[in-house]
Amino acid sequence: MTMPLVAAHRGASRAERENTIKAFQAAGRLGAAMVELDVRRTADGDLVVHHDATIGAISIVAMHTDQLPTYVPLLSDALDACGAMEVNIEIKSDRREPDYDESHHVARHVVALLRVRGDGQRMLISSFDMDAIDQVHALDPTLRTGFLFTVPLPNIAALVDDVVARGHVALHPHRHAAVAELVDAAHHHGLVVNVWTVDVPDEMRRLAAIGVDVIITNVPDIAAATLSHES
Repeated sequence: MTMPLVAAHRGASRAERENTIKAFQAAGRLGAAMVELDVRRTADGDLVVHHDATIGAISIVAMHTDQLPTYVPLLSDALDACGAMEVNIEIKSDRREPDYDESHHVARHVVALLRVRGDGQRMLISSFDMDAIDQVHALDPTLRTGFLFTVPLPNIAALVDDVVARGHVALHPHRHAAVAELVDAAHHHGLVVNVWTVDVPDEMRRLAAIGVDVIITNVPDIAAATLSHES
């Protein structure tokens, strides 16, 4: 049985402040093969790494880049901090949040940044917003894209068919939605299954047993140790 890769959720977020340069640097030292991080835009249009839409009571999209706390990195600096690891860039795009943008500025500028950097082959772009990853795929079909979802879905076959038809290559279910039927259907159609956020060893073992491809975790050291004992 092939063991899943370990992805550090927002970097090594139990060891360091999440979504920071230190967290990304620590991820590799603690056994991660991949880093997951979140990207948003500032009032300047810059791409920055932060999970929430606000810092304190202020929306990031209302702040200029030089007004951000020093721990919030530019996406380009975050990618540098990840070294040679693969990176799952999650585009935050939610209609309920203040930075939602129907033109998908973040998706377009992520593609542009990766084109300049020339390292898109190690990136996987994901979002809960199918339109956002559709935009990425339309702009650069060579970039890997994946669809995030939270709850178990009643029609797994329809989901898989839709994701494949749109040209995406990965499903990112919450751990409660990650069942053997989903993994089997995804693999049958050539999709990879990357599960979030898994911090309990017994759950890591269950997911490894049903064949998931990546386990996204806040504790990459615990995941790496747990999975190494299963191989």
